[in-house]
Amino acid sequence: MDDAEKALAALDKTTTQFRRTEKAHNAARDAATEAVITALRAGARPTEVTNRSPFSPAHVRNLARENGIEPARKGRPAPKDSDHD
Repeated sequence: MDDAEKALAALDKTTTQFRRTEKAHNAARDAATEAVITALRAGARPTEVTNRSPFSPAHVRNLARENGIEPARKGRPAPKDSDHD
């Protein structure tokens, strides 16, 4: 087996591993997204949510905006969904 064949065999192995773990990664990302949205709706501060999540502050803000969660006002906790009923 020459160097190119060895390199391609290694590439095949890592590609297979990547594809296997990609599904698990996507599922974990989806679960983390739902957990972030749930925490924000429950009134958790965006800073605390960001600190505990795998996402950047900008992504957490985008998730909040996309899900109709009002931004927290300075010095006050974020409004809970039940406050808007």
